[in-house]
Amino acid sequence: MPEGDAVWRTARRLHAALAGRQIVAADLRWPDLSTADLRGRDTLEVVSRGKHLLHRIDGGLTLHSHLRMDGRWRVEATATLKPGWRRLPDLRALVATSDWTALGVRLGELDLVPTVRESDLVGHLGPDLLAPDWDEASAARSVANLRVAAVPVAQALLDQRNLAGLGTIWMAETLFAERVPPWSVASELGEERLAGIVTRAHQLLDQSRRHAMPSSTGSRRRGESFHVYGRNARPCRRCGALVRVASLGTGLHDRVVFYCPSCQGGLAPTDNGRAQRPLGSRDAP
Repeated sequence: MPEGDAVWRTARRLHAALAGRQIVAADLRWPDLSTADLRGRDTLEVVSRGKHLLHRIDGGLTLHSHLRMDGRWRVEATATLKPGWRRLPDLRALVATSDWTALGVRLGELDLVPTVRESDLVGHLGPDLLAPDWDEASAARSVANLRVAAVPVAQALLDQRNLAGLGTIWMAETLFAERVPPWSVASELGEERLAGIVTRAHQLLDQSRRHAMPSSTGSRRRGESFHVYGRNARPCRRCGALVRVASLGTGLHDRVVFYCPSCQGGLAPTDNGRAQRPLGSRDAP
């Protein structure tokens, strides 16, 4: 699932193409939205809120979308837009100006709401790591004020009610950088350490949003972008021990965490310690 940095870049691209321009065609292929007519309205702005996109339109409307796992927005020149795009089965939204057309493909969510009711869709989110009004102190308090007393810090960081925009990539890279065991109980880490984690997460996302290829190492060469994410069974760049991957829990839809057992306090409770194969190897389980 695209994380806050990728969604921020998408919002920036859509804003550059659509803001200040009149909508000349719109096709929303979503239940209850198929008859919505946005023609003749101007786009005011497109912004991100965590992993959500808010396309604000004059007349007090907001087109909200969420990419989920596979969604994306593509921008094409209207004059050269190929007819095949309109016939694409996965097309969920089309918003066109005379110059540019935005195409929402495989979107996970699509809503059209009064702008004054945006909070119905994003009001539950915690502090946005990439918001213009980002405040580290309030964000650290948000993470410390957990709803589940014994939640692991990795899970706390992925809960969008605590911090908006963080996913499995930057959660793993943040905890590695801070040498924090991902399964530590978040509420027992202490305010100072939690503040350090939140600060690091903000720094990583803020750096990454400026580049199409995310990286925590400074290198954007294939296989060299991250310290631990996607690198199980490969040497840790810091200590040389093998990076591992383990589940956050035992449920069917629980997410995984990449981590270094040497740098981050030993094996995870869900890690049996057996040899792991690198991701992408032919015989990987």
